[in-house]
Amino acid sequence: MTGMKKLAGRPLPFALRPFAGWWTLPLRLIVGFGFMQHGYAKLARGPDSFAGILHALGMPMADFLSWATILVELLGGFAVLAGLFVSLASIPMAIVLLVAIVTVHIPNGFSSIKLLSVTAAGAHFGQPGYETDLLYLAALAALVLGGSGAFALDRFIGQGLFGGRAGNNDESRRE
Repeated sequence: MTGMKKLAGRPLPFALRPFAGWWTLPLRLIVGFGFMQHGYAKLARGPDSFAGILHALGMPMADFLSWATILVELLGGFAVLAGLFVSLASIPMAIVLLVAIVTVHIPNGFSSIKLLSVTAAGAHFGQPGYETDLLYLAALAALVLGGSGAFALDRFIGQGLFGGRAGNNDESRRE
């Protein structure tokens, strides 16, 4: 245990310093692609179809919210994927996730995978819970707190949205 405490407080070895901000890349790729995929699916089925779902859930202004959700998922997903204005894009993305948790997923419990049965036709699953939405929220929070990281377009803009250079993190600033 004592050895771990010593390691945790040390800066990265010199050879690993160029890779300090790379932890964000897998998060940005999966969160950005995931949001864009969900937005594209809603667009491909037709915004009216999604508006009907929102109306059935009792959401006001279902047509407006349908388009707003699609745009947040497509544009916000692209922003995260590209590492561009991640802190700003994360706000409406988090709102979409929180609304989905409250209106759809809470009654289904925590688990996102509910295996109901396996037949000759394959596995059959129940309705997903809020687990995946919480994972997306945690990933967005990590990106907001830790910066855009490697291969982020924010680096080409100069300063990050909330000060400091985009993509910097504690490890890369330590000497």
